[in-house]
Parts: sequence; structure tokens; C-alpha cells
Amino acid sequence: MTDAAERLQLLDWKRQLSELYGKIRTANDPSAAWTAWRTTRDTLFLNHPQSPLPAGDRGLPRRPSYYPYDSDARALADIVGVDEMPYEIVANDGTTSRFTHFAAARFTLFGQSCELGLFWLEGYGGGLFLPFRDGTSGAETYGGGRYLLDTVKGADLGIDGGRLVLDFNFAYNPSCAYDPRWTCPLAPPGNRLPMALRAGERTAPA
Repeated sequence: MTDAAERLQLLDWKRQLSELYGKIRTANDPSAAWTAWRTTRDTLFLNHPQSPLPAGDRGLPRRPSYYPYDSDARALADIVGVDEMPYEIVANDGTTSRFTHFAAARFTLFGQSCELGLFWLEGYGGGLFLPFRDGTSGAETYGGGRYLLDTVKGADLGIDGGRLVLDFNFAYNPSCAYDPRWTCPLAPPGNRLPMALRAGERTAPA
């Protein structure tokens, strides 16, 4: 297959995810939106040529696995500006990607005060990136952390009343959790939640 054909396949993958997140942002029922998100991701993982899964692993045991939906895992975050600073985020293969740490998201989750750094991808157009680790990382979820927001790839839960929507039921493992051929920026060690967050995608069965 030519590089051009693969890029068009990737474009289709991103387009389908962007359309999915557009529906999530306008949904009245977050739980129903999450069910649609799961169903669409399962279909893409099993059938799309740009699936993170190796072609030989696209069966039921290797499809994404999730914790049950938890309405308490949804928060609205206040965005607090910080002194902007360049930040090189390390990927699973040891390379780095250049971001700017430009703000912090402050919110309450399960009765605990939390703060996560917000990063902006440096490059044409840019994009918001919010990776994180928690007490499940390396045990029940991917050790390098999970992603919640990655607007370059369409993962955008929107704004509600001027605050950033952080619904951790939509947290997902990066592609490299399924196949190391993918290069994925990993969550910086400081972007860690103070609890074991059993919401969103978990480690798939081997």
C-alpha cells in the first residue's frame, strides 16, 4: 500500500473520531454518549485498517476493555493560567514531542482536589493534550498513562459554563498500549491523580 493510501486511511480514522466526539459534546445523556463511544471504538478497532491493533489480534480478546460507567468520574475543571514553558514529553520509544505547558485544570473528583497540567502541541494548528496517570497505571491500565483530551485526533469533550469538561469515563489507553510500533507521548510523571481511577478504558485481556 502506498503512503498516500495509508494517510487517507488515517484521515478517515480521525474524521470518524471527530464526528463521534462532536456527538458526545452535544449529547444530553453522558452515559448514553459513553455507550456510543464504546461501540464506535470497538468497531474501529476490529475493522478499520488504521486500528492500533495488529491485524492478527483483531479478535474479541484484544478489543478495548472498560470499567463500568461511573457518573461520579465526570468533573468540570477551572482553567488556571501558568507561566508558559516549553515541555518535551517523552514517548514510549524514547523520542520526544514538543509541547507548551500553558495552564492547569483544577477540579474535584471523588471528593478530592485535583490538578492536571494542560499541554499545547507545538506545530501547525496546535492542539490541546491532557494525558494523566493514576493509581491504576501499570496494573489495571497502561503504565505510561492514559489520554483524556487530544484535540489533534478529535478527542475533545467541550466546555460547560466556561469550565473544561473532564469525563474520565472517556479516558483511553494510547495506541502503543496495543502495539509498540505506534509512537505515543506518555503522561508526564507530575500529571498524576491522587487515586486509583477505575473509569474509562482499562488494560485489555492478553
